Amino acid sequence: MFKGFSKSKGDTPSNVISLAAATGHDLVTTLPDTGEDPELQRWLDLKSRLHEALLDRLNLAALDKVEPEELRREVGTLIAAMLTEMGERLSTVELDRVITEVIDEVLGLGPLEPLLADPTVNDILVNGYRNVYVERRGVLERVRTRFRDERHLLRVIDRIVSRVGRRVDESTPWVDARLEDGSRVNAIIRPCAIDGPSVSIRKFSRQPYTMDRLVDAGALNGRAAQLLRGLVQARMNVLISGGTGSGKTTMLNAMSSFIDERERIVTIEDAAELQLQQAHVVRLETRPPSPSGNGAVHQRDLVRNALRMRPDRIIVGEVRGGETFDMLQAMNTGHDGSMTTIHANTARDALGRVEQMVTMTGIDFPMRSLRAQIASGLHFVVQLSRLADGKRRVISVSEITGMEGDVITMQDIFVFRKTGRSESGEVLGEFVATGIRPRCADQLLAAGVQLGDNAFLAGA
Repeated sequence: MFKGFSKSKGDTPSNVISLAAATGHDLVTTLPDTGEDPELQRWLDLKSRLHEALLDRLNLAALDKVEPEELRREVGTLIAAMLTEMGERLSTVELDRVITEVIDEVLGLGPLEPLLADPTVNDILVNGYRNVYVERRGVLERVRTRFRDERHLLRVIDRIVSRVGRRVDESTPWVDARLEDGSRVNAIIRPCAIDGPSVSIRKFSRQPYTMDRLVDAGALNGRAAQLLRGLVQARMNVLISGGTGSGKTTMLNAMSSFIDERERIVTIEDAAELQLQQAHVVRLETRPPSPSGNGAVHQRDLVRNALRMRPDRIIVGEVRGGETFDMLQAMNTGHDGSMTTIHANTARDALGRVEQMVTMTGIDFPMRSLRAQIASGLHFVVQLSRLADGKRRVISVSEITGMEGDVITMQDIFVFRKTGRSESGEVLGEFVATGIRPRCADQLLAAGVQLGDNAFLAGA
């Protein structure tokens, strides 16, 4: 019946057993969670029976070789036959829903698949198997998606992390991973997650954000975007700072698009999510320890290794610890044009965080000497924030100008000035130049970057 992927009488059931162990017989419902609603329970029970019967008839080893449209057509035919055998009748809409959800369970991530395919969804937040939220246009809303039970959610989590060679269990109850499209995933399970497994997925746009798109979205203005482009082309070292969800990685992707195609770029990340468009990119990713506790590869190890790879630029997805010191050394020893991100609420706080993470390495470094290293290694701090209305904006573009005594000096070139809130709750304000001409203007000009006479004129 199934043109190459139905199971013949001679097939062994081992592949069926392996899939059943991986996915179980649980399917998702997109109906509202109404507790003991008998109609909902009937729907769930029917789909479980269909799924179980389907697993017994599929030749799972051949599924990957079948085109999606043919798979859907043949699964639909088989499900219709099984419904007739069971004496059940479904409407066309219900039949289409069952077919889609069965295929998502067998080949994808079950109930998460429709949300991953929705281009309006930026974040997917699973709080236990019953509660799923999404972020659209900066606003959180609860959706009707749910998992059948906690075991079902755990199987989906295991499928996500196993694809990138990671694991999550009671000994390691949290994990960072990524999907095939680069979306970032964090999962945490019991005993640390008291109310059941939690999953956070930060989706990446299938169409990478460019600087022009950020300007159109109001994250910054054209003159500031022109300056950021000039900083990359002039090989300035840039630190991108902001809180969680403020758009740091998006900005890093947008700025990296200005790197010359002829340069060799090495990227270092905990979970690979950068979307560089250049051809000559070497992507490095950390590795967690094995079950025996050995074999871990940290960002600091990769930064040190990257220095031996003849990079023109080093891009670290985010500095969190000892790799900060090695990154500073790279910036101070000829690897100009390097970029990284850091968690901080202001540009000044970002420099303080850099200091803290260097001291975490245990190196006995005089504070004045450390700050001098920061002042000479970093040239600009780009501060981002997610405002109260959910929109992500650049708050400031600040130049590091040197040292005065023991203090690193900075000056804001562009800032976002809030003016109030609209009746709809939107944060009002404008992104303006402060009127200060950056000290590196002559270096930009020497690098062939033409910004124009009015680029930094206040109010222009």
